[in-house]
Amino acid sequence: MTIRIAMWSGPRNISTAMMRSFGARADCAVSDEPFYGAYLKATGEPHPMAAETIAAMDCDWHSVLATQSGRAPGGAPLWYQKHMPHHMVGPLSIADMPKHRHAFLIRAPERVVASYQKKNELRRAEMLGFAQMRRYFDFELERSRSVPPVVDSDDILADPAGVLARLCEALDIAWDPAMLSWEKGPLPEDGIWGAHWYDAVNASTGFGKAPANMPQLEGDFAAVAEQCRADYEALARYRIRPV
Repeated sequence: MTIRIAMWSGPRNISTAMMRSFGARADCAVSDEPFYGAYLKATGEPHPMAAETIAAMDCDWHSVLATQSGRAPGGAPLWYQKHMPHHMVGPLSIADMPKHRHAFLIRAPERVVASYQKKNELRRAEMLGFAQMRRYFDFELERSRSVPPVVDSDDILADPAGVLARLCEALDIAWDPAMLSWEKGPLPEDGIWGAHWYDAVNASTGFGKAPANMPQLEGDFAAVAEQCRADYEALARYRIRPV
């Protein structure tokens, strides 16, 4: 039986480091934002490397879902799927993944905004996915009648072993210390867009240090972060905390 983990995250949120972490397990396959191509094709969003991404990916919503709901690559018993809720603008949603184990990766909106605006034009709060992630969390909470796991990037960086071990427990999988380190450089499982977005994680071999001060934002950037705050705080109440 394949255990499929759908980790829902916004951008610039150590989501690729988390994919590296799970990919370091001998028993785990990983997928990198499989609905991204369909999202770009449907919306025409002018993201970096959009044309290359669309050309390289399966952009049919139902076909992607069928793949992500099937057998794991290489027959791995565990399949970690990195998803972004704001990519789900087509006919599908979290409701179409009832057999996945869902988890949520969050980060303070100030940190997300400060990082995102260095890589892409930030035009509106919806591009960061906070509101849709909250809706997905609420849906899964009601569907499963239990609180789905929530982890905050700052907590993971502060105590990688402790928080990841508790996340594994919440997902009902074994903790594996191999999750604390990985090989440097890009991996075959990375999306083609990694050439633009993944420079920091490609230079890493493990989780970095926890950030200290919160970024100070001004103008439109501060306004976007403020629009995301209530949704972030609603999820953060449930987060797995360092011991």
